[in-house]
Amino acid sequence: MLDFSVTFIITIINIIILYFILRLILFKPVTKFMANRAERIQNSFDQARQEREEAQKILAQYKERVKNADIEAEEIIKAAKKTARTEAERIIDGGRATAENIIIHAHKHNEAERQAMITRFNMEAVALVVAASARLVQRELTGEDNSRYAAMLLDELAAQKGNV
Repeated sequence: MLDFSVTFIITIINIIILYFILRLILFKPVTKFMANRAERIQNSFDQARQEREEAQKILAQYKERVKNADIEAEEIIKAAKKTARTEAERIIDGGRATAENIIIHAHKHNEAERQAMITRFNMEAVALVVAASARLVQRELTGEDNSRYAAMLLDELAAQKGNV
């Protein structure tokens, strides 16, 4: 049995020596590698979190820009509508003024034509009256008689026109 216990003790000593040798050669580098790997993973997580926060900030900025762009677009549309209304009113006012000028010109033209027709009518009426008077009198009237009768007739027509 003694032999068993010496072998046992030698085996335990071998295991302890092997443990220290493996610890120096294998465990420390593996532990160091695992620590470095854990640190790199933690750094990757931290970097990913920072990048996500930056992405959220950039997203918030883009949302704000889009919101501002929408507001600016609405303002531009409102300004364009206002300008269009102003331009439409200006065009309508110009059209009204032109139409009024055309109407005034047409009234003046009609009044001038009416006066011309009245003058022509008066002249024809004088000629008819003179012709009728000449037939009644059965004699030829002189130029002086024609002028006198025409003046009387025009005076009467003017008097009647003033009464109307």
